[in-house]
Amino acid sequence: MVDIAHQAAINPASARDVAMARARVPLTAIEPGQWRALAQRAVEPNGYYLPAWELAVSATARGRSNASALPAFDDSSARLIGLMPVISLWRAWKIPLPALVGAHPYGTLCSPLLDRDAPLEAATRLLQQARDAGAHALVLNDVALDGAAMNALTQVLSRAGLTPRILSSYVRASLDATQDGETLLRDALGAKKLKELRRLRHRLEEHGPVVFEVARRPDEIGPALEAFLQLEASGWKGKRGTALVQHPGDATFIRRAVPALAETAQCEIVTLRAGATPVAAGIVLRHQDRAFFFKLGVDERFAKYSPGVQLTLDLTRHLCADPAITSADSTASADHPMINPIWRGRFAIGDVLIPLRRNDPVVALIHGALATCYVARETARSAVHLIRK
Repeated sequence: MVDIAHQAAINPASARDVAMARARVPLTAIEPGQWRALAQRAVEPNGYYLPAWELAVSATARGRSNASALPAFDDSSARLIGLMPVISLWRAWKIPLPALVGAHPYGTLCSPLLDRDAPLEAATRLLQQARDAGAHALVLNDVALDGAAMNALTQVLSRAGLTPRILSSYVRASLDATQDGETLLRDALGAKKLKELRRLRHRLEEHGPVVFEVARRPDEIGPALEAFLQLEASGWKGKRGTALVQHPGDATFIRRAVPALAETAQCEIVTLRAGATPVAAGIVLRHQDRAFFFKLGVDERFAKYSPGVQLTLDLTRHLCADPAITSADSTASADHPMINPIWRGRFAIGDVLIPLRRNDPVVALIHGALATCYVARETARSAVHLIRK
């Protein structure tokens, strides 16, 4: 398939070609100040589509670089009111059909940014931008199915007689950070389990005082990030070759994104130490009143003390004590064995096919091709799971 963004380079120039080129632009063409302002006004938080994060991903991250953008502007003021990073369906799935797919920002949330002051207008303009780019459908991966962004898109589609189709979905853990942390943990885990975890923590203290640290300032974040990267690479992710630091493009992305977000208080690294030794660490993004638990790394030499769980308990208390945070997204897989028993909130995440024209036979072709790909992917995942057992 020829990427629909490059049609103008192949066919003779036309008004249609010009419209397509303007509809889908390089992500770097979006003015950063406008993007940051939109993120502050977004109807639904998404820390993974903050400019400092997504630009770093698109610059170097393995398999995720060179994303484009569908921007939406308000006519009266030329203010950016909507933004959806995208790639072609060919690039995402090797399917030679005219559709655009939400660019994956490493974190598992791709809900687009829509201005809370004009969410329906923003959604309408984004869909029109996709049409103008030559797409017959949009595929939104990992969107909050009941979130404000998806609700706005659904309303606009309904007015046009269109209905989004859910390709796959699952339920993942979240934290209601408005509760008292201790009460929440007691209700989630029970007194007996908490007593056992306290016993393990006391045993961990045999290796030195156990301290929970939060790195926020730019001068703190660099050393904390390097400690996290070493922990992640030392564990099972390192053995499988999936740790961030094992791939130059991924390492460059995370070392660029984390300090940049720390400058605007939108990222922190939490670390659990036993004496001078970091035994667990995690990266947490912050956008508006929501936190996003990006990744966790642990020193598996201390596995018998459950360092990942111990860190998550302290992170839960930390977030619940922060009046600026009302919820946290685990960004974890379905039925995650560590986070699900602790964070008992749940919300639906899914991949959604959005048709852009009524009674379009091309959408049926796209849907059928994607369904085949999803079956193949699940079969492969099941095979890998059996092999690793």
